[in-house]
Amino acid sequence: MSSFQGIWVPLVTPFHNGAIDFAGLRRLVSHLLEKGVDGLIVCGTTGEPAAMGKHEQLAVLDAVLELVSAQRVVMGLAGNNLTELLQFQSEILKRPLAGLLVPAPYYIRPSQAGLEAFFKTVADASSVPLILYDIPYRTGVTFEQKTLLNIVAHERIVAIKDCGGNLTNTLALLSSGQVDVLCGEDNQIFSALCLGAKGAIAASAHVHPELFVQLYQQVRDNQLAAGRTTFFELLPLIQSLFIEPNPAPVKTALALEGLIGDELRAPMQRSSETLVAHLKEVLGALNNR
Repeated sequence: MSSFQGIWVPLVTPFHNGAIDFAGLRRLVSHLLEKGVDGLIVCGTTGEPAAMGKHEQLAVLDAVLELVSAQRVVMGLAGNNLTELLQFQSEILKRPLAGLLVPAPYYIRPSQAGLEAFFKTVADASSVPLILYDIPYRTGVTFEQKTLLNIVAHERIVAIKDCGGNLTNTLALLSSGQVDVLCGEDNQIFSALCLGAKGAIAASAHVHPELFVQLYQQVRDNQLAAGRTTFFELLPLIQSLFIEPNPAPVKTALALEGLIGDELRAPMQRSSETLVAHLKEVLGALNNR
C-alpha cells in the first residue's frame, strides 16, 4: 500500500464565467509540479466540490491525470448518502489513482459505531488506499480516540489528514505506527512534522510551494533551526490565507500571481477588498525576503 508523505496541495478549482477554467487548472498544476510538491488532492474541500456536479469533478480529475502521474494524485470522496457515494467511488476507481481522501459523512452526525461501519464499507469497496479526513468543524462529527484507532487498523486506510484539533488523538495516532499522519491545519505544520507527521495536506502551499517543500525537507533532515526559520517566514502568509473562508484568499493570492482568475461559485464569495490589500502586502514581503 502507498505511503503518503511530503507536501500535498489540495487543488483549488479555477472558474471562468461560472465554468471550470481548464487552461487555468493546467497552468496551476504545472506550476505546483515545477516547485516540487509531492502530490495533489483533487476535489478536496479547497476544490469546492460541494458546488460542482459529479461529472465536473471527474472532468477535473481527468484533466489533472493528463499532467500528473497517478501515484501523485488523490481524489476527494465526500457524501452522506452511502449508496450514491459508493456509486461515485466506483466511477472514480475506473481511473488510476494514489488514493481517496474521505471525510466522515457530514450533517447527519452518526454514532461512533456508525463511523466505523461507514469507513469499513468505503475501504472494503476501494481498490486504492484511503486517507481518512478528520475535520469536525466541517462535518459536525467528532471521532473518539478508540474509534479512530479501530478505523485506521483497516489495511486500506493508510493515512489521516488531521484537522481534528485534538492533540491527544494526534499523539495516539503518531505513536500507534498504524497510519501516516498528514497535518491538515497549516499553522501546525512545523510542530506536527517535529512530532513525526509524514507530511501535510496544505491549502496555503498553493502560494510559494517551494518554501513549504523546503520546510518539510529541513525537518525531515533534522535541520530544525532552519525549519523553524522557514516556518516563521511562512506564518504571516498561512494566517492571512485563512482570515476569510477557504478557498477565497488562496484564489486571490493565486490571481495576484497571475496563475488563475479570482472566481468562486456561490454561495462562496471573493475576498474582501481589505483582505486583497493585505495579501498584496504579505506576498510583497515574501517575494522580497
